[in-house]
Formats: sequence, structure tokens, C-alpha cells
Amino acid sequence: MSRINCSEILTKKALRFLKSIVSFSLIGILACMTPCVHASNNVHTDKREIIILGKWNENQLDSIIRKGFQIQDLGERIDFLSGQFLRVPYKKSTLTGNINTPEVFVINLEGMDCFTYIDYIEAMRLSNSFSEFKENLRRVRYRYGKVAFQNRNHFFTDWREFNSGHIDDVTEKVGGEKTKTVEKALNQKEDGTHFLPGIPVKEREIHYIPSYALDRTIIGRLRTGDYVGIYSEAQGLDVSHTGIIIKKGNRTYLRHASSRDENRSVVDEDLTSYISNKPGLVILRPK
Repeated sequence: MSRINCSEILTKKALRFLKSIVSFSLIGILACMTPCVHASNNVHTDKREIIILGKWNENQLDSIIRKGFQIQDLGERIDFLSGQFLRVPYKKSTLTGNINTPEVFVINLEGMDCFTYIDYIEAMRLSNSFSEFKENLRRVRYRYGKVAFQNRNHFFTDWREFNSGHIDDVTEKVGGEKTKTVEKALNQKEDGTHFLPGIPVKEREIHYIPSYALDRTIIGRLRTGDYVGIYSEAQGLDVSHTGIIIKKGNRTYLRHASSRDENRSVVDEDLTSYISNKPGLVILRPK
């Protein structure tokens, strides 16, 4: 469940520890804190939206998006666009809104977590200008494009359900007979309470490929530009982290906004090494 906890879980022991502290962690993650902004030509804020463009200005982003749109192959387009944000700092809790606080539309390219990162890239790959990017981000992040906390896609597999016009769940196709399927009540903790108050529990079938099954054949079926989630064994969550598959020669990488102390930014990491001590992979493919 990437918007709740987009940090990387390294071991099953760490996962159990996460379960014990997740309620405490949510206090900070869900806190409504408006970013401190300074007057400049790449920051815009009002009651309805907060836009922080980081090291770019609108014209520069417009040029990047237009150049990306000219790349016909979707994987190459996503590689190009996502590569623009390598080394951008990892930053959690950049979105504003909860059940008690009105949602604000946020673009923050100065820092991002794993889910906001793929939000931005998916919206950009659908766009031919910065203005189109803003509109597409509303549609990618929110059901019906309506900016509201209740409409926000809080779970990675929400994309499969609500962004199906542009995304396919190809986990079973890639994993074949090695794919596992589980039923989960998303947003419901073991004690019956909710991770996100005000968001209903979602009964959902989750497909994932166990990490031990990711052999050369299965990795060979992955494509540059696939969005992937690290399957979570925790009750009530679908994934614990998200990223993008990038292939370079004979190597396959996970490009992601990493919370690890040695990274704390958007980086490329070898997929096989990264996934080796994780439960498995969920794969969504752009179309």
C-alpha cells in the first residue's frame, strides 16, 4: 500500500517490525503539512493547488514532456521521462489531505516518494505539454479526475481497477504457472481497524510472482516501462514499495525513489539483487 508506507522492507523480520509500528508511522505520513515554499518562478501555491517544480521551470518541463511524447515506444518514453528525475531526493508525505482536511492538488518535483514518482511519470507519458501533464496527473492520481482524499488511488492495485484504460495487470502473463493469487481486504489491519480512516475496505484479488520464482525466463518477460510493486505479506496491504523496470543490455534494473539511507533519492538498482529478500512482484504494464 504505497501511499501509506512507501519505504523499502528488507527482510521478513523487518516486515514484522513494520506491522508493530505502522500505526505510529501513519501519524506522520498522514499529517497534513503544507510544504514551506519560497517565492520564485518555479513555485505556485494557492488554496486549491501546490506546485513546486524543483530545479526546472515550466518551459523546461514542457520541453521534456514534448520530447518524450515524440518517442513512439512506450517503454523508451518512460525510460526517457523517468531518467530525468534520477537523483531527485526522496521525500515522503508531500501530498496534502485526509478525511478531516480538504485535499489539495500537489505537484512536488523537488522531492518524491515511490508512489508520487510513478504518478508523475505515468501522467507525463500520457501528455504532450505541461498543461496536459497537470490534467493527466489528476486522472492518474484520482478516480474520475476529481481531487478528493476519498478519490485518491491509495493502493498500487487501484491503478489496475481505476486506470485500466492505460494500465494492464500482466503479473499472471509474466509469471505464468508460478504466479500466486491471494484475497486481501485492503486497508484493514489485523485488529479490524483501518490504516486510512474514512477509506472503505476493498476486497481484492492480488496476483504476485514470488521472488524465488524470478528466473531468467520470467525476468526476460519484463519490459522497460513496466510499473512494479513489491508484494507485501502484511494484512491489509497490497505492496510495500513501487518502481519502474528499466532494461539496459543484459541487465534489468528497478528505477525507484529509494528511502534507503545510502540512496535517499531516485536511483537504478539491480532488480535481481533488490528483490532477493522481498516477498514478490506485482506488475502493471502501460498500454
